[in-house]
Amino acid sequence: MDADEFEINLGGPARLALVDAVLDALDAAWTDAPGVPDEDRTLFTLAVSEVVTNMVQHGEGPTAVTVRAEIRLESGVLTATLIDTAPPASIDWHGISMPDENSESGRGLALSQSVLDEFTHTFDDTGNTWRLTRRIGESA
Repeated sequence: MDADEFEINLGGPARLALVDAVLDALDAAWTDAPGVPDEDRTLFTLAVSEVVTNMVQHGEGPTAVTVRAEIRLESGVLTATLIDTAPPASIDWHGISMPDENSESGRGLALSQSVLDEFTHTFDDTGNTWRLTRRIGESA
C-alpha cells in the first residue's frame, strides 16, 4: 500500500464494544493518511458509525449475530464493507428520508446516504452486506 493508504479488518459479536473498536481503529488509521481532508474523514467516519451502530442495534435476535468490518483507503477512495450474520434487513431505499427535527432516531441511513458517493445493501441466506464508498476530495 502507498503512504496514504490503509486497511482495517475487525470482527466480533454484534455489541456496542465492536462499534467502539471499529471507530478507534478508524481514528488510528487517519494518522497513516494525512492527505485525507478533514471533511472526508469526518463524513466517512459518521457514515461508518451510523451503519455499524444500526447493525448492532438491529442485530439482536434469537441467535448470536456477528459483524465483520473491512475498511480501506486505496487510490483516493474510502471503502467500508460491513457484513453481518443477521436476518436480511428490509430497506425501502426510495423511502429513506430525514425524519422531522423532533425525532430521536431514524437519521442513520439518510445521513449516510447523503455523505457517500455509493451506498448499497445486499443480503443472502448468510446475512447482510453494506458497502459504503466515498471518493476523497469530491462532494457526495
